[in-house]
Amino acid sequence: MNLQQRLTFIDCETGPNGNEFARDVASGLTSHPKHLSSRFLYDREGSNLFEAICELPEYYLMRVERSILQERAAEIARLFREKVTLVELGSGSAAKTRILIDELIRRQGTLRFVPVDISRSMLEESSLALLRDCPALEIVAVAGEYHDGLRQLSAENGSKLILWLGSNVGNLDRDEAAEFLRLVSQTMSGGDRLLIGIDLRKDPAVLLQAYDDSEGITAQFSKNILARINRELGGHFDLNAFEHWAVYREQEGCMQMYLVSRRSQRVAIDGLGLEIAFETGEAIHTENSFKYSLEEIQSLGAAAGLCLERQWLDGERRFSVNIFRRILSPLTPS
Repeated sequence: MNLQQRLTFIDCETGPNGNEFARDVASGLTSHPKHLSSRFLYDREGSNLFEAICELPEYYLMRVERSILQERAAEIARLFREKVTLVELGSGSAAKTRILIDELIRRQGTLRFVPVDISRSMLEESSLALLRDCPALEIVAVAGEYHDGLRQLSAENGSKLILWLGSNVGNLDRDEAAEFLRLVSQTMSGGDRLLIGIDLRKDPAVLLQAYDDSEGITAQFSKNILARINRELGGHFDLNAFEHWAVYREQEGCMQMYLVSRRSQRVAIDGLGLEIAFETGEAIHTENSFKYSLEEIQSLGAAAGLCLERQWLDGERRFSVNIFRRILSPLTPS
């Protein structure tokens, strides 16, 4: 089959669109305190900036996760006795995923890969690149949110290895994470596995460097949501009038990101018919990133009906890669 015959693209109507972005901006910027949803950080420009963040020396998460996957890919593949479908939630560039793609193709000859991502442009670009490099690969690409991916998960037959990499679980608060993983577990049979990269609690100084890098790329990434409002909704944000602020709430185990107004100002958003007032020092909350202890990872899985089967840490115990399987009751189909 040629490249196009090996690619099926599913655009989900429930995925974020201009109207949904507009509603979120209107609601979030007229709330007290102000907030914007982190999922709207990832348009094409935002996705490219995040890929640049992943290569920064301060941002250890992706580098350490990649190293663990390289060391354990063969062990992960051996968990399956039959041919497996690989599914990834929030696939992005799928750079780390290639490690598992290569190992699974080496082991089983061919592979069906189902990447799910909110950025259609990033999904299309990464899917075509993978297909060019891997003739034994078939891709069903789902452009949408995680819940759109769950619908596709339910439709997949046979054993599945489901990936949720990059500690994306940390973008949900702890109750939301457990609830979402419970929904994932309901799509799993006894032969399926869920692999999750989870960042660990650690020295706050290490975290602050990772989320406020010296080159200012994380600040560009955060401010891109204001640039997106300007591009798509006729906003008049002066990006230099806001600064990126990252803070670690140690008791909650949560990194929080904000955009802080440098001055008293009013910003018009023509497409929404709004003018938003900011006081000096007023913040827009844009993102959470929860960190976990090893005990909290166990509890997270148990709350979702999942059993921790394997766990690997890097040498400095900064990051974890975890394999979960579904806890099956006697009446659960296997």
